[in-house]
Amino acid sequence: MDLKLWQEIDQKEPIPEHILKRMEELRQKGAILPEEKYIKRPTMIEGIRKASLLNKQVLDEVEKHIHVGMSTQEIDDIVKDFTEKNGGICAPYHYEGFPKHVCTSINSVVCHGIPKHIQKLHDGDIINVDCTTIVDGYYGDASRMFCIGNVSEERRKLVEETKKCLEIGLAAAQPWNTVGDIGYAIQKYATSKGYSVVRELGGHGVGIEFHEDPFVAHVGKKGTGMVLVPGMILTIEPMINSGKASVVIDPYDNWTISTKDGKDSAQWE
Repeated sequence: MDLKLWQEIDQKEPIPEHILKRMEELRQKGAILPEEKYIKRPTMIEGIRKASLLNKQVLDEVEKHIHVGMSTQEIDDIVKDFTEKNGGICAPYHYEGFPKHVCTSINSVVCHGIPKHIQKLHDGDIINVDCTTIVDGYYGDASRMFCIGNVSEERRKLVEETKKCLEIGLAAAQPWNTVGDIGYAIQKYATSKGYSVVRELGGHGVGIEFHEDPFVAHVGKKGTGMVLVPGMILTIEPMINSGKASVVIDPYDNWTISTKDGKDSAQWE
């Protein structure tokens, strides 16, 4: 977001006094608190909702067309065309050098998979499609899992339980809780089902920038980390592995992150 615009909104819509008072009380007790610029105001929230709605519609469009045999490049084309047709911008494109408009991560790929013409979807695959959309300078960010054709019970269960992890994380994201509360809840559930949780990657603040503070780990301890102040907007995007939690990055493209043991991974955001 343009700094001048942010300053104008900040002057017209200051943070409510009762929130500032509570923040100061917590600060004196040693709590970790966000910068005030990451506490969104009503105008900002409205803009972020608009961007998030288009982002959801992009994923809905992918869901209409995804099928066995299509290439991940075709998914990228759908995302680009639908986003631009509806007045949005694909945030991943050229972000820190990322070459495509969306991330497509299949089976053992945890995240940041790069769409390719030669990469086809096969019967039984699971794929995460991760979109981030800019509308009028605001960001919406979400990802969704898709089961392609006849998916094994093991893969289907991984997808379903990962979505449950997201729902549990959302339930823990309450005003004046902490980031650690979110990670604790997700980790507890995932490990109870026999899965592992990726530690190196996580959610983040979002809305006026692509990636903002705080980093939202999907493991953690209750009552630790940054306090969740009313007005903060963040992503929760658990990456859950059927095997061990360790991941590796592709040395050739320096983007694609996969499970080290080659077992499946799923993610919802």
